[in-house]
Amino acid sequence: MYNSSQKPRVGISACLLGSEVRFNGGHKESQLCSQVLAEHFEFVPLCPEMAIGLGVPRQPIRLVGDPQAPRAVGSLRAELDVSEALSDYGQRMAEQHDELCGYIFMQKSPSCGLERVKVYDAKGLPQKGGGRGLFAAAFCARHPDLPVEEDGRLNDPVLRENFLTRVFAYAEWRRLLAAGLTRKAIIDFHARYKYQLMASNPLQYKALGQLLGNLGAHDPQEIGPRYFSQLIAALQKCATRGTHSNVLQHLSGYLKQALSREERDEMQQLIAQYRCGIIPLVVPLTLLKHHFRRHPHHYIARQAYLQPHPENLSLRNAI
Repeated sequence: MYNSSQKPRVGISACLLGSEVRFNGGHKESQLCSQVLAEHFEFVPLCPEMAIGLGVPRQPIRLVGDPQAPRAVGSLRAELDVSEALSDYGQRMAEQHDELCGYIFMQKSPSCGLERVKVYDAKGLPQKGGGRGLFAAAFCARHPDLPVEEDGRLNDPVLRENFLTRVFAYAEWRRLLAAGLTRKAIIDFHARYKYQLMASNPLQYKALGQLLGNLGAHDPQEIGPRYFSQLIAALQKCATRGTHSNVLQHLSGYLKQALSREERDEMQQLIAQYRCGIIPLVVPLTLLKHHFRRHPHHYIARQAYLQPHPENLSLRNAI
């Protein structure tokens, strides 16, 4: 179950919390971030454009040139070039904030956008595919495993649930590292995330099991980071109704002897209705939790899948 003992620290573009740091003196406050997620995260707001001294109001900047290695220049006066300043600041912040468990970036921003940011060619036309904001690119290069997302994509309930799941998994791994990385700790962590992995990426679940199969022959300080890097990558894949249904079937199997025939039939009916898109995930999951409260099972009680994030976020009501 989700551990609420300490709020994860999460980086965020300052404008998303309502800070008036945009080029025109405005903000892009996200109520999801400022009012909902702020109850569960300790936000670390950053604005790279303000930090490098551009001020408010300011000439807006845009990306130009090669989408794989764009420059950030003034949209009105191209002689303003802040490419190195943004990249250097991204590297410095990545070094200073290695305690973060996630980052929410401002979409479409030439400094903070993660993908599809407009990159203009020599004729002033946007190029196909776009690029990544320079601050975001530098920051993410230093923390390749860090869960990151853009604010706009968090409006999608599936992407929102996936991101939050990864943030809280990352926070749990950090607590494990602080307590001391041992072979037993790694095995326990993997066992706890078994069904979450099965929902997100069944093939990678098997691969990670094979990686840990010979754990006794390896130094946990060496194999632990490799294992977690692959796990967090696997969790980036969004679970589907099909994979969720498969996990629900596995979990209900632990109750086979405890439930009456009518109770088993009801459970199967709800799983089938969820698979077909008739009801949200929270419905069969709530019944499953109810049965496990009546018939406790030590192994299942440890599973992150049952509650990988704070229950009052209601993230599974819409998926």
